[in-house]
Amino acid sequence: MKILLFGAAGQVGWQLQRSLAVLGEVVALERRSQPLCGDLGNPAGIAAAVEAVAPQVVVNAAAYTAVDRAEDEPERAFAINAQACETLARAAARVGAWVVHYSSDYVYDGSGDRPWREGDPTGPLGTYGRSKLAGDEALARENPRHLILRTSWVFDSWGQNFARSILQAAAARDELSIVADQWGAPTRAALIADVTAHVLRTLAARADAAALAGVYHLAAAGFTNWHGYALLLIEEARRHGLPLRTTPERVRPIPAADYPVRAARPKNSRLDTARLRQTFGLSLPAWQDGVRAVVAELAQQRPA
Repeated sequence: MKILLFGAAGQVGWQLQRSLAVLGEVVALERRSQPLCGDLGNPAGIAAAVEAVAPQVVVNAAAYTAVDRAEDEPERAFAINAQACETLARAAARVGAWVVHYSSDYVYDGSGDRPWREGDPTGPLGTYGRSKLAGDEALARENPRHLILRTSWVFDSWGQNFARSILQAAAARDELSIVADQWGAPTRAALIADVTAHVLRTLAARADAAALAGVYHLAAAGFTNWHGYALLLIEEARRHGLPLRTTPERVRPIPAADYPVRAARPKNSRLDTARLRQTFGLSLPAWQDGVRAVVAELAQQRPA
């Protein structure tokens, strides 16, 4: 299998380089790649890259993820999250390739407390969510051989994410105030990458692979809020001896209303993963497993 990967420098892309390597040749591109173009802001360049490589699978792990900044630069958010997806989908269709694309819990309006299913009505609250939804729709429209994996609260031991930010803040401050009325599943990028490899292996082995195309929810098992997530991070960091000023007792829960941000966040980001698990024969680990593993890795990376 030849796989063309966009977004190789991001959290998910970094892990995909490892997980996809067992399937065959991986051509990994990031925004500054040369001579093949990996910049989703350059539609002609990414289309030319797809046609030059002629892969069996295009995996798009690149995205515009600045949720608040998107409110001030919607054109750029839509260019990368929607228009580039349309370009990739068309180019992949021309060479007969599947497209695997990662979407977001932000395509839903965050109401209620039931986990979202793939067929539920969408209703993004802000520009970022609208741009991701537009990308999903363009991909599905332009290439029937698509897998859209919607995930939530992505983190890992590398890159910019909530887990690393909380540990940095806990090392510098005596007390933290963390939102406690938004719910979801912290999902490690390594899990997303491993599931992607498993899904692609399944597609390659199935004569009826086209019947498996569509949208799937991919997130770790269980749910928590940002406050509970932060507590586990700090507890694990203390257990591994990381130097922290904040203790779990000084992590204060607050409502989202007390933490104003430019763009509204969904209060309910729970995702129902039954379709993914049943279709591809998967068992997804608890969100706590990924958090514990990442903190342990960060502790090992700490200079002696």
